[in-house]
Amino acid sequence: METTTTMTSTKRVIVVVGATASGKTDLSIALARNYNAPILSMDSRQVYKGLPIGTAYPSNEQLQAVEHHFIGELELTENFNCGEYEKRALERLETLFKHSDTVVAVGGSGLYVKALCEGMDSLPEADDTLRAELAERLKNEGVEALAAELKVLDSDYYEVVDRCNPARVMRALEVCLVSGKKYSELRKSERKSRDFQIVKVGITMPREELYERINRRVDIMVAEGLEAEARAVLPYRDYNSLKTVGYAEMFDYFDGKISFEEAVELIKRNSRRYAKRQITWFGRDNDIAWFNRGEEEQIIKYIDAQFG
Repeated sequence: METTTTMTSTKRVIVVVGATASGKTDLSIALARNYNAPILSMDSRQVYKGLPIGTAYPSNEQLQAVEHHFIGELELTENFNCGEYEKRALERLETLFKHSDTVVAVGGSGLYVKALCEGMDSLPEADDTLRAELAERLKNEGVEALAAELKVLDSDYYEVVDRCNPARVMRALEVCLVSGKKYSELRKSERKSRDFQIVKVGITMPREELYERINRRVDIMVAEGLEAEARAVLPYRDYNSLKTVGYAEMFDYFDGKISFEEAVELIKRNSRRYAKRQITWFGRDNDIAWFNRGEEEQIIKYIDAQFG
């Protein structure tokens, strides 16, 4: 296996991953305090402003306790992707390493984790004509039809892609059609070297327990004002920043397509499905050492052993 690090480096990144609602934030805070380290978010939605409830920002207390980066930094109108995240995250790390030997990177967005640790792949350039055709199909047929075609062309990526995110479904389908190859195979290019050490740890738990935590989290979000937050960002609904679980369902409720109760149940269901895809994605990464929630002491011992 190709290494992602230059092992002689004294700079270190502790990568914390896991499914939504698994407890990544609490673990990252504990590790940041132990190593006197700042936290770098690898979440594709927490990076945007105005979404603290629906994307489960760290609490104000947590944000004040530890220095955080890429939380609520971008405007909802900004077009931010994995390639841009790789560039900005490496730039931010360079700055952070000037005053800290260790950074804790945390998030459940698999492509952002890949971008930080390995770099993004060289994929075919966009085909403007095909992209326009796919956009028209998305408008007329819905994302489900595009996802169904993607399943035929690349069943492996279909299993892990966020099917609530039309942009990712369209891009994968576009690559398949342009190249004649599977998107999942083209993404498996050689890793880029990094001039810092990387250790990956993940949180795991029984599926039933995780699903219960997800359901409770959605109930808490609703109680904290998810509906009002979604109404506040409704004017930006067509931007990619809001093509995500929690807001898409609320927008359907605002449009009168479903009831409020149905929206809440759909958020729970779609969050559970997203968690399942995250588990599949991260389960394929042999560099991740898995621990149960609450095993901070064992995790710290493991990290110390890896860093020597």
